[in-house]
Amino acid sequence: MPPVSDAGQTLEYGTARWSALGSYAALVVADAEKLEAARAACERILAEVDKAASRFRTDSDLARTNRYAGTWVGVTPLLCRAVSAAVWAAEATDGLVDPTLGRQLLALGYDRDIDELRRLMATGQAMDSTVMPGLVSGDPAQASYPARTGAWREIEIDPQGAMRVPDDVSLDLGATGKAFAADLIAETVPSEVGTDLVISLGGDVAVGLLPDTAPGTHPWRVSITELPEDVAAPGAEVVVITEGGLATSSVLARRWWNDGELHHLLDPRTGRPVDATFRTVTACGVSCVEANAISTASIVRGRAAVEWLEHEDVAARLVAADGTVHRVAGWPLGAVNG
Repeated sequence: MPPVSDAGQTLEYGTARWSALGSYAALVVADAEKLEAARAACERILAEVDKAASRFRTDSDLARTNRYAGTWVGVTPLLCRAVSAAVWAAEATDGLVDPTLGRQLLALGYDRDIDELRRLMATGQAMDSTVMPGLVSGDPAQASYPARTGAWREIEIDPQGAMRVPDDVSLDLGATGKAFAADLIAETVPSEVGTDLVISLGGDVAVGLLPDTAPGTHPWRVSITELPEDVAAPGAEVVVITEGGLATSSVLARRWWNDGELHHLLDPRTGRPVDATFRTVTACGVSCVEANAISTASIVRGRAAVEWLEHEDVAARLVAADGTVHRVAGWPLGAVNG
């Protein structure tokens, strides 16, 4: 049923969409009158996350932490929270979602925002040299090495605002960063502006509710696609979520050419892009970070993912390399006609 205000008036939903974090942000609020304030709050949070955790900004706290790997670096508590979420994801997936793959991604040529990278390679311009000694950006021959097993366990974090990473690794939060930001918005913005909401950051979806909102009040409709531009395409599968998070991981969206076609989703056991049995996986979770960890780990697991998801009783949708769709553990979540 439609949401109702304290005065008993039926509220109208409001929507907004804009570019953010190298992808898109799509926001739906339960009270259209609060849309402008909610979007402003979201944009502020996303700017703070980008400044703290971007691998592509030389002035970010993450970049400074990587430059001074092996020593304690003063950083914003926000980065501490983001890295803690990434370490949690690594632990929950037995290291299949690893935040220490920055060097491998750099060697593969992924050293800037994906749109800029594609433009650069389309014009045939040379890659910049990296700040990492002995490693040249864009040299795939140097990328064929796995992450050091368990290096993520050696990340030291002071939640008050300091961090130390091992001197032989470089952090990258591409696997969990948008999901963390979505959860942060869902956690803070509803109470700040006074409305329930759902936020999608490039397919990482989180539901945010006011403390007195009953679970199930809002049947949020989410379109499930492999590429962001297909969200409004005819025939897109639409599901309903009421709380928690939903995430889609795919090898299709962030692709570039560097001595062969590459994608950003690496197997930490090889340091190379996953040879994907499943090209896209969508999964649900208590939070968006949990859902994202599950969907990413499922692609890395390959054929074993279906049995693992069934065993863990995680509702998920997997698209095989040939386009065949597999639905497990109760998926779809209250599906409706698209």
